[in-house]
Amino acid sequence: MAEARVERRLAAIMAGDVAGYSRLMGVDEEGTLARLNAHRREFLEPKIAGHRGRIVKRTGDGVLVEFASAVDATRCAVEIQSGMNKRNETEPAERRIELRIGIHVGDIILDEGDIFGDGVNIAARLESLATPGGLCISDDTYRQVRGKIDVDFQDMGEQELKNIARPVRVYQSHPELAKVADGAPTTNPPLPDKPSIAVLPFQNMSADREQEYFVDGMVEDIITGLSRIKWFFVIARNSSFAYKGRIVDVKRVGRELGVRYVLEGSVRKAVNRVRITAQLIDAASGAHIWAEQYDRSIDDVFALQDEITMRVVGAIEPSLRKAEIERVKRRRPDSLDAYNLVLRSLPHITAKPKDAEAAIPLLQKAIQLDPNYGLAHAFLSFSFHVLTYRLREQGRAEAIDHAHKAIAFGNDDPTALAFAAFIIAFQEHELATSFRLFDRALEISNSNVIALRWSSIILAWAGRADLAIERAQQALRLSPFDDLNFSAHMGLSIAYFHLGRFREAAEAAQNALEINPGFSLHLALLAGALLRDGRTEEAKKTAERLLAVEPSFTIHVTAHIVGLVPDVIAPFVASWREVGLPE
Repeated sequence: MAEARVERRLAAIMAGDVAGYSRLMGVDEEGTLARLNAHRREFLEPKIAGHRGRIVKRTGDGVLVEFASAVDATRCAVEIQSGMNKRNETEPAERRIELRIGIHVGDIILDEGDIFGDGVNIAARLESLATPGGLCISDDTYRQVRGKIDVDFQDMGEQELKNIARPVRVYQSHPELAKVADGAPTTNPPLPDKPSIAVLPFQNMSADREQEYFVDGMVEDIITGLSRIKWFFVIARNSSFAYKGRIVDVKRVGRELGVRYVLEGSVRKAVNRVRITAQLIDAASGAHIWAEQYDRSIDDVFALQDEITMRVVGAIEPSLRKAEIERVKRRRPDSLDAYNLVLRSLPHITAKPKDAEAAIPLLQKAIQLDPNYGLAHAFLSFSFHVLTYRLREQGRAEAIDHAHKAIAFGNDDPTALAFAAFIIAFQEHELATSFRLFDRALEISNSNVIALRWSSIILAWAGRADLAIERAQQALRLSPFDDLNFSAHMGLSIAYFHLGRFREAAEAAQNALEINPGFSLHLALLAGALLRDGRTEEAKKTAERLLAVEPSFTIHVTAHIVGLVPDVIAPFVASWREVGLPE
């Protein structure tokens, strides 16, 4: 007699049970059973039927359901969890009936209405992995529903499931992230009135799952580093890490978290090397603002974390600054608040008198709107400093006054402190105070390129050439394409001249001029370096160019401002006299 043929078919299997059912029954056996039956009768069974599901069997607090479609099964599960969350709103926490659900698409065996096989077993194991109110689905299910259901899933990686021969890749949906297709609309948070950024968990591209600690640790350090920049609004780790393992749309992330910018990236480790990529994205348009790749040896993993973090944070700040400046240019002038006025002034913080004259009214208006705005005072102080040649004592007095206000109102803002330190060194010749303020700025944010650049100049004029070169080079590594890098090249030029490396001094001065053409001190540095390098005619032509740009330039005023240490300024003064600059 021929053996009976086993009936098989492909199905989506949903397994569900009540989280903490034994505890609930122990507290209130009759009440728990009554509430569970009411949920089944009034909500669960009609919802399953509405999605064309067949209840195969109930197992005390559990249920096994068969669907012909993975989409139907998953949509049903998501709506069940959302509905149960609403039904539990009026219940105290200790009485809430919360479900865990698992879904797998696989081959099943039918026998007298019941179903068996690995498809059923995997669904049951997935249900046990789910959080209360949550949902876990297999990789097979995920491939069927991806892009078809408005819910986000988090990749849990491959999981060893009890009595299942091979690991199964699992995706989970957190209750707080689920968005039901027919649910009530949510209100997205408004954009803050400053650059706002979310750093998403970087993707671990390595086969070794143990590298997650390295990847997550680095992202946490980046978040911490960005949080130290006062003019940034940075989403906290707990919120941004809710997207870990999920395939996300940055536009949606921007809406959900209320941010203008999103930083994402990946890490790939192979043998003793690690490759890290990062990209900064405008969440509104999806456009890439900045991207970088780092390849490093992994000999010292924690030192590597620190280096990458510092470089990423240092590169993001100027990139965001440029993006914000472009954004505010599109706004009507009569709609600008103090923050946006400061942004408008930023392109004019260049050490050129014409730009300083443009920046001052914008910054004065910003301070009228917000008298305690430390960064506005810092920029205003620098702008008056730039006009010292023209305004003399008035410019000096204004520069000093606003520098001290920048310290008072921006004591936790490294950029404000760096500008104030710069002015106090040059206008008051208080080197000890200046260095203390620079140290404070770099303690707050060791990747603050403004503090690194400005301190390199002060260190160079103070005769501490080696540290000046180190700071300037660090600033250039952190932010190689920043328009404010003229100051780092200026620090290098002064330091190289002091060390007798005149060709390098001339090259650095030329680099500063290419970024910020027409600044008289850059031309003076170039003229002196060219002279000492034996290029006398070039030096004299540079001096003529300087006087055409700044007819009021004199050696006396310049030496008075930058002559922090007599032995350091003396060789510069001698070279300026030799090229014919006025006394």
